[in-house]
Amino acid sequence: MKFPVLPDNVNHTLQKGVVIPALPLALNKDRQFDERRQRALVRYYLDAGAGGIAAAVHTTQFSIRSPEHNLLETILKVAAEEIENYSARNEKAVVKIAGVIGKTAQAIQEAQLASGLGYDAALLSLAVFKDAPNEEMLEHCRSVAEVMPLMGFYLQPAVGGRILDVDFWRSFSEIPNVVAIKIAPFNRYQTYDVVRGVAESGRSDEIALYTGNDDNILIDLLTEFAIPVGTEVIRKRIVGGLLGHWAVWTRTAVQLLNKVHEAKSAEDYKSLITMAAQVTDANAAFFDADNNFSGVIAGIHEVLRRQGLLEGTWTLNKDEVLSPGQKEEIDRIYAAYPHLNDDNFVKTNLQRWLSGNT
Repeated sequence: MKFPVLPDNVNHTLQKGVVIPALPLALNKDRQFDERRQRALVRYYLDAGAGGIAAAVHTTQFSIRSPEHNLLETILKVAAEEIENYSARNEKAVVKIAGVIGKTAQAIQEAQLASGLGYDAALLSLAVFKDAPNEEMLEHCRSVAEVMPLMGFYLQPAVGGRILDVDFWRSFSEIPNVVAIKIAPFNRYQTYDVVRGVAESGRSDEIALYTGNDDNILIDLLTEFAIPVGTEVIRKRIVGGLLGHWAVWTRTAVQLLNKVHEAKSAEDYKSLITMAAQVTDANAAFFDADNNFSGVIAGIHEVLRRQGLLEGTWTLNKDEVLSPGQKEEIDRIYAAYPHLNDDNFVKTNLQRWLSGNT
């Protein structure tokens, strides 16, 4: 079986390590799709320096797939068009990631749709395989890998994921066109399992690790893992992030990742470690950690609303709103860490993004 592979320039970008925001869904006050603001959001991420965008993921809202809303293809098309226009103008490879969910038939259908629209890789969720053994999940992964390259996804159990052991990650990494893994269990032990599985697969040099641990972003990026494998030690780093948190204040996220990649002195690392706690504090407010993440999407939307990128915080689910006290927590974060926001960058460019004058 010959598995589809990434173009060299896209793979180079992915392996280098970039900021990949998880794309939110833009709606108007009637909870209908707002194409103008959706395109503006994508333009914001690209001009902020993001090296990729992930669409049709949790932050985009899984309900886009329901017959009632039927927005999956629309969202994927809009994001792909904006990325391709930007890439052509700037001669810059930007990685297009499509979220793919469901059992095998659904996942293959979604992967075929994404591949046909020019997406580079599928971020493959296994949340539906609640109690399945490893081999059942691996067969599913291999089937989807026949359609397009894969980015593995370790989703935290608190929002629908399941435990995936080191044996799974070792075998998953052996699939020839697995190009990256998003590590998001919000758990240090389980994060290590992924890195160890990749190291032991023999494909460590071919698979990029991306943090999805929004509670631990900078520490993930600053850590060099040293994994004993046989008679050698495999050194591996998490090179970038695919994050809902990076759907806001994206310009600052790009600057922080650049600082991580360029850090050389003890002072560089010390300052980044200090900032790591500030980023985690901000994430707690945006993601509504106090209420078990019930306001996570509304929190992201609230920041984008304040910046003018979204008109409001509306979601497809009318019950998905800011939690009591969450707005005040976001106020506190704005006051405490003004160096983390990119409001001035957004203010300077907002009308251009909304008008389409790119």
